[in-house]
Amino acid sequence: MLDIDISLEAGDWGDESALLAIARAAAEATLEQFDFADDQASELSLLFTDDAHIQALNAQWRSKDKPTNVLSFPAFDIGSEEELPPMLGDIVLARETILREAALENKPLEHHLTHLIVHGLLHLLGFDHETEDEAEEMEALERVVLAKLAIPDPYD
Repeated sequence: MLDIDISLEAGDWGDESALLAIARAAAEATLEQFDFADDQASELSLLFTDDAHIQALNAQWRSKDKPTNVLSFPAFDIGSEEELPPMLGDIVLARETILREAALENKPLEHHLTHLIVHGLLHLLGFDHETEDEAEEMEALERVVLAKLAIPDPYD
């Protein structure tokens, strides 16, 4: 069972229960892709914030002084473990950047937000996109998970 903790820090994100429903669907669909034990308990934290805060985090942790759409902070190195750790980690999402990207790509905000939660969770599970092979693997997983949620391929 995955316990999801949501914090609304900044920005007009709307109804917290709607965000929790989006996060739960994204997380469950993502975790179904892996062979983790069904009865395992783990926690996931999502921070919904604004560009100013995510820019500060991005500068501090990644030495990139600019806003980004999502940041992930794993609590544990999962590697090839068959069990989830007690805490997956934190995913931070920036409202203005996500809104801007969704509008630019002509995507429903809920679809783009779901994609970014899946993306962030894959980072917490040890996936990355630093190399072309890593990016292809991660994008393929994102496509499969989002298709289960009836969300079109975000890379089309």
